[in-house]
Amino acid sequence: MKLIIADDHPLFRDALRRAAEVLLPDAHILEADSVAALQTLLEREPDTDLLLLDLHMPGATGFSGLVFVRAHHPSVPVIVVSGNEEPQVMKRAMAHGASAYIPKSSSTDRMREAIQAVLDGDTWLPPEVNAADHRLSVDEADIARRVRELTPQQFRVLMMLADGLLNKQIAYELGVSEATIKAHMTAILKKLGASNRTQAVVAAARLQIDPSMRIEVVEEE
Repeated sequence: MKLIIADDHPLFRDALRRAAEVLLPDAHILEADSVAALQTLLEREPDTDLLLLDLHMPGATGFSGLVFVRAHHPSVPVIVVSGNEEPQVMKRAMAHGASAYIPKSSSTDRMREAIQAVLDGDTWLPPEVNAADHRLSVDEADIARRVRELTPQQFRVLMMLADGLLNKQIAYELGVSEATIKAHMTAILKKLGASNRTQAVVAAARLQIDPSMRIEVVEEE
């Protein structure tokens, strides 16, 4: 059994590890603290049996990390572990392909219950949440489909763009030329059906937990 815990908070990663170790004492457990680190792990360990994923990690915006992982590693079941306990957020996560949603306030026993359910091939939500109606809005479903078409590098560029970085800053962070980033941007705009950087970021913002958050983007010539 191979399990990945992806969360940028060391203390909570440790709590999840301890919960998993009780249920799966022989499991090989790996950890990631960002979406980029998670991508590297999944590329190296494609036979991963289960992923515990926090929605709020560096390199992701809202459900974007979940959408991207499900697109590129569809055989890996994903349990979302999040501090957000809004039922509608839980249902949106399930609609984006999560197998379970565990609020971070859950007891260790409940975490183990959810993990066991997914390993048994079932889905899981807290008992108090109505599991019915996991549908997404037309706009959100459409942008999720478009984001799934991005390559790993294009996804990283889009998330950095959403964080407000300019092309030269993104190029520096990724260790590539600015011309390469411009080429990625052209491909991203085409796949997202956007005509400029602002439209691309606004489109990606539909995958945020709170889509009403204000977006500011610096346009480049």
